[in-house]
Amino acid sequence: MNLSELPTGFATEGHPLSASSKVLIAYGLIMLTALLVTFVYSLGDDRTIREVGIWVKPMKFMAATALFAITTVWVIKISHSNIDHTKVFLKIAVLILLTSFFEVAYISFQAARGEPSHYNNNDTLHKIMFMLMGLAAVGLVSSQAWLAWEMRKELSPNGLSPVSLSVIVGLTLTFALSICSGFLLGGQQPPAGQGLPILGWHLYKDIRPAHFLGVHAQQLLPLLGLAAEKFIPEHSVMAIILGSILYTLTWLSLTWLSY
Repeated sequence: MNLSELPTGFATEGHPLSASSKVLIAYGLIMLTALLVTFVYSLGDDRTIREVGIWVKPMKFMAATALFAITTVWVIKISHSNIDHTKVFLKIAVLILLTSFFEVAYISFQAARGEPSHYNNNDTLHKIMFMLMGLAAVGLVSSQAWLAWEMRKELSPNGLSPVSLSVIVGLTLTFALSICSGFLLGGQQPPAGQGLPILGWHLYKDIRPAHFLGVHAQQLLPLLGLAAEKFIPEHSVMAIILGSILYTLTWLSLTWLSY
């Protein structure tokens, strides 16, 4: 598929995909391919870490990275922004690529060795790598705050549409909530074992549900904006404000329940 001919929502009239956007989408598709290959390979590898299949964590990060990269382009296009054609967006894209690839590569490398990537304090090297993963995660979600700031500067002079407002709020919450839950997660290892199906979370002493909600504000708030603009256009801004407040309160509740 020609990346400049993607479905509506990506390349729209007057807002073609930039080279940086095409690279991010291609990167997301590569991660999805890596996920598929890893899944097939994992079927023949019964090794586990803390009672969970050794390839589960790499696959989760591959899926999350693909979604993160592609969504970054999507939110720009639904906002009818041209920020992706600027030099500053190239820097944002590079930040996303470097930080996310470092995490996926190291987690996969550790899985291949049969060793944990997270909470591995066996020696100084692994402690340093765990710390670097934390810094990479901060850099990755910081890209969304940076993008929100640049989009606000570009779009505000002409007034923010409900969708653009939801995008900027979503990107900002992704940064703020992910940073908070990420630091909490870094200091509190989740319980061992399978947990909930597919997700793997536990309902007790597990910050991961809150962290998931924080990271995915990037997608969920813009979807709220699109729905509000379509179905209740006269109340769409209020719906986005109330939805954002409810979203944050839900995150706070999940965080509280994890302790």
